[in-house]
Amino acid sequence: MIYTDFQGLKLSLLGFGTMRLPQLSGEPGEPVDEAQVGEMVEYALSHGVNYFDTAYPYHGGESERVIGRALKKYPREQFYLATKYPGHQISKSYDPAAVFEEQLEKCGVEYFDFYLLHNVYENSIQTYTDPRWGIVDYFLEQKRKGRIRHLGFSSHGSVNNLTEFLNLYGDEMEFCQIQLNYLDWTLQNAKEKYELLTQRGILVWVMEPVRGGRLAKLEADREERLQKARPEEGIPAWAFRFLQGLPNVQMILSGMSNMEQMRENVSTFETRKPLTAGEEAMLLEIAEGMKNSVPCTACRYCCDGCPMGLDIPMLLAAYNELRFAPNLNVSMRLDALPEKKRPQACIGCGKCAKICPQCIDIPNAMREFAHMLSGMPSWEEICRQREAAAAKK
Repeated sequence: MIYTDFQGLKLSLLGFGTMRLPQLSGEPGEPVDEAQVGEMVEYALSHGVNYFDTAYPYHGGESERVIGRALKKYPREQFYLATKYPGHQISKSYDPAAVFEEQLEKCGVEYFDFYLLHNVYENSIQTYTDPRWGIVDYFLEQKRKGRIRHLGFSSHGSVNNLTEFLNLYGDEMEFCQIQLNYLDWTLQNAKEKYELLTQRGILVWVMEPVRGGRLAKLEADREERLQKARPEEGIPAWAFRFLQGLPNVQMILSGMSNMEQMRENVSTFETRKPLTAGEEAMLLEIAEGMKNSVPCTACRYCCDGCPMGLDIPMLLAAYNELRFAPNLNVSMRLDALPEKKRPQACIGCGKCAKICPQCIDIPNAMREFAHMLSGMPSWEEICRQREAAAAKK
């Protein structure tokens, strides 16, 4: 197992993410298969994986309980447990103390090795910085008391949003968890986020290294290119090898759903084998071909004459992301915008298209984007659904 040194702690570079635990059936909302989770935890620990990541809302609130029970039979010093405060969930009020005490009870521990502010993004940053709730101050106090060993945050926000939060609390945050993989390196500006965090001296934790499984299986011609270059590697391994070449990546979380994935990933992390410059260039070329995106270069010529004042490059970037795969992160970011700044506010005047150097039919893209969003629940609706599901349990 590859290990990293975090303030004297020996952390396995591969962490077990518990957002996609095996279920008794394939239906959404079905109970977690605790027997299989127990086997996976045993295999992970016996093969050097010592970091386990959960969160308050995962599996309708059950992930913390399940992983807590699975780890209970092992010595506390044998593993590192991380969970998160759900300040990204839309609510009328926030009580960090009540949630934290509940999490300790659910996980059956007296302290958390790592604790994160869950998804600081354009909407939730207001919650995390609101003095009424005192969220950051509360968790800093728990850290002083030893009930949290290390404090950080996760984010699906933009580079500007990340910069804003770091300007406020960068000195208090020890690590940041971002969505990082060879596709989102450009699709979600993960490269810029990685570089920003590195410049600020914040260590990077990775989530979605294989894009929820999307990068575990590619089109046949693309797989053939990768297999020819590294016959001994599986396709998912390429995503992990890409990350192994980034020196500021200290933790790579994989949401493994069965023992087969666990075994394959553990094997990949037995030895660090980062990509060569040529292999990385090939992989990023493959990623570009996967996007099926409108070729916006963010020159912003289109913004100057827009009568509605839309941030067209930002909207086109979100549109490209949604076209690639359904993504709740897009809903979150769009919900943070005033209605008059969303794609449906486009009046179709065409001024933007006339000046676009890439000849993009921007009004048509905005119409299609608005139509796609109309079929998706808002982030507020998703939060209500999750609360109702948790209440039933």
